[in-house]
Amino acid sequence: MPMPAFEEYEPAGDCVCLGCAQRRRALVRARAIPLRDGGHPATRGARRALVLATAAGVVLSGGGSAALAAATPVPEPGPVALDVPGSPQGGRSPLHGRPAPAKPGGAPGAPSAIKRIDRTSIITRAKLWLDAKVPYSMSTYWSDGYRQDCSGFVSMAWNLGTNEWTGSLDKFATKITKEELLPGDMLLFHNPADPNNGSHVTLFGGWVDETRTHYIAYEQTRPNARKLATPYGYWTNATKYLPYRFNGVTGGIAAEDSATDPKPAVPTAFPGARQFGPGANNEYVAQLARMLIDRGGRRFYPKGASTAWSDADRLATQAFQIAQGWTDEDADGIPGAQTWQLLVEHKGNDIWPTADAAPGPAGVPAYPGPSVFRPGSSHPFITALGRQLVKKGFGKNYPSAPGPRWSEANRRSVEAFQRAQGWRGAMANGYPGPETWRRLFA
Repeated sequence: MPMPAFEEYEPAGDCVCLGCAQRRRALVRARAIPLRDGGHPATRGARRALVLATAAGVVLSGGGSAALAAATPVPEPGPVALDVPGSPQGGRSPLHGRPAPAKPGGAPGAPSAIKRIDRTSIITRAKLWLDAKVPYSMSTYWSDGYRQDCSGFVSMAWNLGTNEWTGSLDKFATKITKEELLPGDMLLFHNPADPNNGSHVTLFGGWVDETRTHYIAYEQTRPNARKLATPYGYWTNATKYLPYRFNGVTGGIAAEDSATDPKPAVPTAFPGARQFGPGANNEYVAQLARMLIDRGGRRFYPKGASTAWSDADRLATQAFQIAQGWTDEDADGIPGAQTWQLLVEHKGNDIWPTADAAPGPAGVPAYPGPSVFRPGSSHPFITALGRQLVKKGFGKNYPSAPGPRWSEANRRSVEAFQRAQGWRGAMANGYPGPETWRRLFA
């Protein structure tokens, strides 16, 4: 007897035999599975086994119902793979090179699965990748086991212990408002309809100025990790970036002073030099620190103001005095009557954003930091930047001589210079970075 040929068949729509009924059910499931979990190869093999077993039962038993009843049943579809991103990030996974825990500590985002971390540590961890210039990649991993893409970067900074993606990071956080943002929070855009189209996440590093139109973004992007003044919420899809706060954050970087906790009144009269210096411990020291923080000295006070005099007070006071153009004993780090008056009346120059912002060799100013070049900012370095742009032939956007206030003319002139270097995209955003500054003054 010739061997029967087995092939898949389309059942008649009105046939009531058990074989056609089984086949119709199998086809319905087969069409549903690709929409749910991609149609795993094992499932497809099981469906084909059903067809062969059904046909064999019909041929060998003459269509007996007993043979059909013994046919291999169609397995139910497996778990729906909701966490497969299909985005340029990579999926959720344990740290690279480390086995997944045998018993998960809890569902993602559950308190038992979250390690506590303060804001200072979040920013410090982010800076590790900046210092190492970790290159962007959605398929490779850094030595700490975290994936080198935007979501891996935030997973690393928050010390999650797993590689998450933009579709799962919100499970570890709580949505907040723009006004509540503090360093270490995140700005997240996840496009569930098309994760490839724009999904991205950044770490919030603080507002650039009081207008709150730009913030310092820590992010993993091409070509490598970076820190950059960024328009809120981002360069593209700005309105779709939503602010979130990590559920495990414990503080660290001091928040803005609350309206319910008013500052003590600052005496306008200078309290005397003996209130400051080594060994001093009084409220005047804390008032001095708060005023210095308000004038650009926050980097000297990672733990906020204190009544006990420390090197932070001396260095911050000296930085403020140097910003006024004072030298020698006039910039010794101990506040005098003139220093106190400028701080109380909010006059004089603010503290330079970086320690190397003083003029460099041959009178060329060293790069003063990105916060100098921001909307609403006024600084002598902006004048120097404008004059150098005009000197280099990029001054057509200035209606008059360049001045100390940052303007759209500055931004467009810088952008033209950056484009002349062959840079595009975020590399030519009109805001000078260290390399732009170096080339401009070269």
